[in-house]
Amino acid sequence: MNDPKNEKIPYSLNSRKVASATREWLHKRGVKLEEIAELVMFLQNKYYPDLTMQECLDNVEKVLAKREVQNAVLTGIQLDVLAEEGKLISPLQEMLVNDEGLYGVDEILAFSIVNVYGSIGFTNYGYIDKLKPGILERLNDKSTGETNTFLDDIVGAIAAAASSRIAHRKQAEREHQHEGTEPELPED
Repeated sequence: MNDPKNEKIPYSLNSRKVASATREWLHKRGVKLEEIAELVMFLQNKYYPDLTMQECLDNVEKVLAKREVQNAVLTGIQLDVLAEEGKLISPLQEMLVNDEGLYGVDEILAFSIVNVYGSIGFTNYGYIDKLKPGILERLNDKSTGETNTFLDDIVGAIAAAASSRIAHRKQAEREHQHEGTEPELPED
Protein backbone atom coordinates (compact mmCIF):
# COMPACT_ATOMS: atom_id res chain seq x y z
CA MET A 1 0.00 0.00 0.00
CA ASN A 2 1.26 3.51 -0.85
CA ASP A 3 2.10 5.81 2.01
CA PRO A 4 0.49 9.23 1.28
CA LYS A 5 3.51 10.97 2.86
CA ASN A 6 5.79 9.46 0.20
CA GLU A 7 3.63 10.40 -2.79
CA LYS A 8 5.29 12.85 -5.11
CA ILE A 9 3.53 16.18 -5.46
CA PRO A 10 3.03 17.01 -9.16
CA TYR A 11 4.99 19.96 -10.50
CA SER A 12 3.07 23.21 -10.70
CA LEU A 13 4.53 26.43 -12.11
CA ASN A 14 4.58 29.35 -9.73
CA SER A 15 4.38 32.40 -12.02
CA ARG A 16 5.19 34.91 -9.28
CA LYS A 17 8.30 32.96 -8.36
CA VAL A 18 9.44 32.89 -12.00
CA ALA A 19 8.85 36.65 -12.41
CA SER A 20 10.70 37.37 -9.19
CA ALA A 21 13.63 35.11 -10.15
CA THR A 22 13.87 36.87 -13.53
CA ARG A 23 14.27 40.29 -11.93
CA GLU A 24 16.58 38.93 -9.25
CA TRP A 25 18.90 37.31 -11.78
CA LEU A 26 19.03 40.41 -13.97
CA HIS A 27 20.02 42.35 -10.85
CA LYS A 28 22.61 39.73 -9.82
CA ARG A 29 24.15 39.99 -13.28
CA GLY A 30 24.42 43.78 -12.94
CA VAL A 31 21.53 44.79 -15.19
CA LYS A 32 19.28 47.59 -14.00
CA LEU A 33 15.88 47.98 -15.61
CA GLU A 34 16.64 51.70 -15.96
CA GLU A 35 19.59 50.80 -18.20
CA ILE A 36 17.30 48.79 -20.45
CA ALA A 37 14.89 51.75 -20.47
CA GLU A 38 17.77 53.96 -21.64
CA LEU A 39 18.21 51.63 -24.62
CA VAL A 40 14.49 51.95 -25.36
CA MET A 41 14.82 55.74 -25.26
CA PHE A 42 17.83 55.48 -27.59
CA LEU A 43 15.74 53.48 -30.07
CA GLN A 44 12.54 55.55 -29.88
CA ASN A 45 13.25 59.19 -29.02
CA LYS A 46 13.80 60.12 -32.67
CA TYR A 47 10.27 58.97 -33.49
CA TYR A 48 8.59 60.15 -30.29
CA PRO A 49 10.37 63.27 -29.00
CA ASP A 50 7.94 63.57 -26.06
CA LEU A 51 8.72 60.04 -24.87
CA THR A 52 9.72 59.93 -21.20
CA MET A 53 12.08 57.62 -19.37
CA GLN A 54 9.14 56.54 -17.22
CA GLU A 55 7.24 55.41 -20.34
CA CYS A 56 10.32 53.49 -21.45
CA LEU A 57 10.65 51.85 -18.04
CA ASP A 58 6.93 51.01 -17.94
CA ASN A 59 7.27 49.26 -21.30
CA VAL A 60 10.35 47.33 -20.14
CA GLU A 61 8.27 46.19 -17.16
CA LYS A 62 5.46 45.03 -19.48
CA VAL A 63 7.93 43.03 -21.58
CA LEU A 64 9.40 41.41 -18.47
CA ALA A 65 5.90 40.42 -17.33
CA LYS A 66 5.64 38.04 -20.29
CA ARG A 67 6.30 34.43 -19.33
CA GLU A 68 8.14 33.62 -22.57
CA VAL A 69 10.48 36.53 -21.86
CA GLN A 70 11.09 35.32 -18.33
CA ASN A 71 11.88 31.84 -19.66
CA ALA A 72 14.42 33.21 -22.13
CA VAL A 73 16.06 35.44 -19.50
CA LEU A 74 16.44 32.63 -16.98
CA THR A 75 17.70 30.15 -19.59
CA GLY A 76 20.27 32.54 -21.05
CA ILE A 77 21.58 33.70 -17.70
CA GLN A 78 21.89 30.11 -16.49
CA LEU A 79 23.98 29.20 -19.52
CA ASP A 80 26.22 32.26 -19.00
CA VAL A 81 26.71 31.38 -15.33
CA LEU A 82 27.52 27.75 -16.12
CA ALA A 83 30.04 28.91 -18.72
CA GLU A 84 31.66 31.27 -16.18
CA GLU A 85 31.93 28.37 -13.75
CA GLY A 86 33.46 26.12 -16.45
CA LYS A 87 30.61 23.60 -16.15
CA LEU A 88 29.66 23.13 -19.79
CA ILE A 89 30.84 20.41 -22.12
CA SER A 90 33.60 21.15 -24.58
CA PRO A 91 33.50 22.70 -27.18
CA LEU A 92 30.34 24.52 -25.99
CA GLN A 93 32.26 25.78 -22.95
CA GLU A 94 34.89 27.48 -25.10
CA MET A 95 32.34 28.85 -27.56
CA LEU A 96 30.35 30.59 -24.82
CA VAL A 97 33.31 31.91 -22.83
CA ASN A 98 34.74 33.41 -26.03
CA ASP A 99 31.35 34.53 -27.40
CA GLU A 100 32.16 32.72 -30.64
CA GLY A 101 30.96 34.78 -33.60
CA LEU A 102 29.61 31.76 -35.45
CA TYR A 103 27.62 30.56 -32.42
CA GLY A 104 24.13 31.94 -33.03
CA VAL A 105 22.00 30.27 -30.37
CA ASP A 106 22.28 33.39 -28.19
CA GLU A 107 20.59 35.41 -30.94
CA ILE A 108 17.98 32.68 -31.49
CA LEU A 109 17.03 32.86 -27.81
CA ALA A 110 16.85 36.65 -28.08
CA PHE A 111 14.50 36.33 -31.07
CA SER A 112 11.95 34.63 -28.82
CA ILE A 113 11.82 37.89 -26.85
CA VAL A 114 11.92 40.18 -29.89
CA ASN A 115 8.95 38.35 -31.42
CA VAL A 116 6.61 39.10 -28.51
CA TYR A 117 5.52 42.45 -30.01
CA GLY A 118 5.75 41.74 -33.71
CA SER A 119 8.29 41.85 -36.49
CA ILE A 120 9.27 45.49 -35.94
CA GLY A 121 11.26 44.15 -32.99
CA PHE A 122 13.69 42.44 -35.38
CA THR A 123 14.68 45.78 -36.88
CA ASN A 124 15.09 47.36 -33.45
CA TYR A 125 17.10 44.39 -32.21
CA GLY A 126 19.42 44.26 -35.22
CA TYR A 127 20.14 47.97 -34.96
CA ILE A 128 20.90 47.99 -31.26
CA ASP A 129 22.85 44.73 -31.43
CA LYS A 130 25.14 46.24 -34.06
CA LEU A 131 25.72 49.56 -32.25
CA LYS A 132 25.89 48.16 -28.68
CA PRO A 133 25.15 51.43 -26.85
CA GLY A 134 24.95 51.87 -23.09
CA ILE A 135 24.79 48.71 -21.01
CA LEU A 136 25.33 46.55 -24.11
CA GLU A 137 28.86 47.90 -24.45
CA ARG A 138 29.59 46.92 -20.84
CA LEU A 139 28.04 43.48 -21.22
CA ASN A 140 30.22 42.87 -24.28
CA ASP A 141 33.44 43.85 -22.49
CA LYS A 142 35.45 40.60 -22.42
CA SER A 143 38.03 42.04 -20.00
CA THR A 144 35.66 41.76 -17.01
CA GLY A 145 35.98 37.98 -16.75
CA GLU A 146 32.20 37.65 -16.91
CA THR A 147 30.47 35.61 -19.57
CA ASN A 148 27.48 37.48 -20.99
CA THR A 149 27.16 35.67 -24.30
CA PHE A 150 23.41 35.32 -23.82
CA LEU A 151 22.75 38.26 -21.52
CA ASP A 152 23.84 40.99 -23.91
CA ASP A 153 21.47 39.68 -26.57
CA ILE A 154 18.68 39.22 -24.04
CA VAL A 155 19.00 42.81 -22.78
CA GLY A 156 19.02 44.12 -26.36
CA ALA A 157 15.97 42.00 -27.15
CA ILE A 158 14.05 43.29 -24.13
CA ALA A 159 14.79 46.86 -25.23
CA ALA A 160 13.77 46.05 -28.81
CA ALA A 161 10.51 44.45 -27.67
CA ALA A 162 9.71 47.41 -25.39
CA SER A 163 10.41 49.73 -28.32
CA SER A 164 8.05 47.72 -30.51
CA ARG A 165 5.38 47.87 -27.84
CA ILE A 166 5.73 51.66 -27.75
CA ALA A 167 5.51 51.92 -31.54
CA HIS A 168 2.31 49.85 -31.66
CA ARG A 169 0.70 51.81 -28.83
CA LYS A 170 1.71 55.22 -30.21
CA GLN A 171 0.23 54.27 -33.59
CA ALA A 172 -3.04 53.29 -31.91
CA GLU A 173 -3.06 56.62 -30.04
CA ARG A 174 -2.45 58.54 -33.29
CA GLU A 175 -5.34 56.76 -34.98
CA HIS A 176 -7.54 57.53 -32.00
CA GLN A 177 -6.70 61.24 -32.17
CA HIS A 178 -7.23 61.35 -35.93
CA GLU A 179 -10.51 59.44 -35.88
CA GLY A 180 -11.79 60.74 -32.57
CA THR A 181 -12.47 57.21 -31.36
CA GLU A 182 -11.40 55.24 -28.34
CA PRO A 183 -7.89 53.83 -28.95
CA GLU A 184 -7.70 50.09 -29.50
CA LEU A 185 -4.42 49.44 -27.74
CA PRO A 186 -2.63 46.19 -28.50
CA GLU A 187 -2.82 43.53 -25.80
CA ASP A 188 0.00 43.21 -23.34
